Amino acid sequence: MQHRLVVLETAPKGNNLAIIGASYLQVPLIKKAKEMGYTTHVFAWAANDVGEAEADHFYPISILEKEQILEKCREIGVCGICSIASDLAVITVNYVANELGLQGNSMDSAFMSTNKHLMRIAFEKGGVPSPKSFLFTDSSQLDKISISFPAIVKPTDRSGSRGIYKVYSIEEAKKIANNTIEQSLEHKALIEEFVDGQEYSVEYISYQGKHHFLAMTKKYTTGVPHFIETGHLEPAPVSALELGKTKTIVENALNVLEIKNGASHSEIKIDEEGKIRIIEIGARMGGDCIGSDLVRYSTGYDYVKMVIQVACGEEPDFTKVCDPMAVESVFIMSQNDLDTFNQLRIKDPDTILRVADMHPENIGHITDSSNRAGCYIRKAQ
Repeated sequence: MQHRLVVLETAPKGNNLAIIGASYLQVPLIKKAKEMGYTTHVFAWAANDVGEAEADHFYPISILEKEQILEKCREIGVCGICSIASDLAVITVNYVANELGLQGNSMDSAFMSTNKHLMRIAFEKGGVPSPKSFLFTDSSQLDKISISFPAIVKPTDRSGSRGIYKVYSIEEAKKIANNTIEQSLEHKALIEEFVDGQEYSVEYISYQGKHHFLAMTKKYTTGVPHFIETGHLEPAPVSALELGKTKTIVENALNVLEIKNGASHSEIKIDEEGKIRIIEIGARMGGDCIGSDLVRYSTGYDYVKMVIQVACGEEPDFTKVCDPMAVESVFIMSQNDLDTFNQLRIKDPDTILRVADMHPENIGHITDSSNRAGCYIRKAQ
């Protein structure tokens, strides 16, 4: 693929939007920005991803190279910078936004919302209910940790179920510790209490410190050992009391993490007694088509548009763009899942709202959320 490298000595600031990341997850953001009249400047490591071709201008710079991206954004003259569904992009987005005086969150906020250890410290100080956890950088350190089992071992700074294990003893934790540490960009991991309960995620859009609830999603996973997400249902079938409690806890947590602008994706669990605990929060839109598709279908709100508006210093627009309906995403994990999808396309195609990234060749080789075999969105059963 021939990349379009563009050098602009002088450029108007008004409609140049920087977007960090070029995977299929960023395509709805790129398309929406172009639809809104912005010129899209997309940054990512060159990998022939679909966003490279979709962008008006593509720059083969890794999303981790924040200084290089800042230099290019200065040269271009951008009115905003954003990304969706990517934890790795959060630090770069906020670094550039802070340096250029654009709308974003503080770097302290960016670090807390992308590092699970810093997040746990902040939650403990702020009185946010979340699992007790311990940091380690070597398996030998686990001998000094006192924790009840089962427990979860996870990298401090990754998402998408990478390097996550449920363990039942210190000995078992030691066996997988090095693999989890290697999955971490900073080579650190956590061992934390395992929290029972149903998993949910909660989507918000924030503007200048005011938080607006959008949707709550019920999540389905493979369970042990890796907890790979297999589907989502929105809106989540919860009581008004549970929803109210969830909003109160999540909004307090957003304040603790100093998330004042942009999207947020909170992962929580609610146990049989109704106790709510926050597992983690990302200062970005939920991936797996939650933010880009499910929120729009289930609420009528254009979440992607809101992300762009906030990044450019504008209040989010809550005009409904479609009639709300109950929807679900289904991930293809096996041949049986693929057969079910193909049968649905033939027998009841009108129930399928969108088919996302499909890779049937991955069946039998799925290890985390990044290499599932495909996804489709349908009207809820």
